[in-house]
Amino acid sequence: MAKYSPQELAAQLKSGLLSFPVTHFDQDLEFDEARYRDHLSWLSGYPVAGLFAAGGTGEGFSLTAAEIDRVVRVAVDEVAGRVPVVAPATGGTASAVEQAKAAEAAGADGLLLMPPYLTEAGQEGLVEHVSAVCAATGLGVIVYSRANAVLNDRSVQALAERNETLVGFKDGVGNIESLTRIYAGVGDRLAYIGGLPTAETFALPLLQLGMSTYSSAIFNFVPEFALGFYADVLAQDREAVYRRIREFVVPYLDIRDRTKGYAVSIVKAGLTAVGRPAGPVRPPLQNLTDGELAELTALISKIN
Repeated sequence: MAKYSPQELAAQLKSGLLSFPVTHFDQDLEFDEARYRDHLSWLSGYPVAGLFAAGGTGEGFSLTAAEIDRVVRVAVDEVAGRVPVVAPATGGTASAVEQAKAAEAAGADGLLLMPPYLTEAGQEGLVEHVSAVCAATGLGVIVYSRANAVLNDRSVQALAERNETLVGFKDGVGNIESLTRIYAGVGDRLAYIGGLPTAETFALPLLQLGMSTYSSAIFNFVPEFALGFYADVLAQDREAVYRRIREFVVPYLDIRDRTKGYAVSIVKAGLTAVGRPAGPVRPPLQNLTDGELAELTALISKIN
């Protein structure tokens, strides 16, 4: 049973940094539960506001529904209430509803509703999709606006009015006008989460648009750096933020941008670099080359 009401979940998520733990695989690309548990135990020992199991960084898109359920159950068990565990709901509406119900049964504290599937959809269809998932459980829902499921301000306002359990909006686009319109229309009714790849890059400017937090992928392997960066953002210490961006974030982005999908692959490579390997990524993603891993390892050594 969820330990947080939807409103309590929103308040908790807004209170600090968020992260999406990677999902560990062995060399046969099967879920490596022991290493995943060890990773969750490590991460949940830091002062984060929530962990999102089997999310984008966790390769949730490559997991079967049964695997997602297992990963979520393991996360709930291992984290043991230290921080909220948010589960994914993926795929078309029927699949997302099933996963939402399974997440509630597994004891997750909330849901991240991912973009539905390949086919593009109009705003009315997206509103119905989100509403169906919100109606399926009593868990607080964060909707991820990205890819083929980008919600406009009128849709977000309609969803907020219609669904009491919709408590969060995660942005994966970064359109300033759209975000301004959404916040102007909905205000503090929702928690706003930055969800662009390597969200640190956008954290300071998006803070002015009501996004008090973001999901940090690099927290997986350099948690102290990630938490320090977040503290500098909240303090609006521009000098410190841009120093960290110059020293680590920009050269990290240079590696990340070499191949599509590296935004996930580089996080697992980072764990290898710090001696906490999470195994390979599943296709269609591809692992960093040995040379890129060495480059990343040298970069991390400069900030550790």
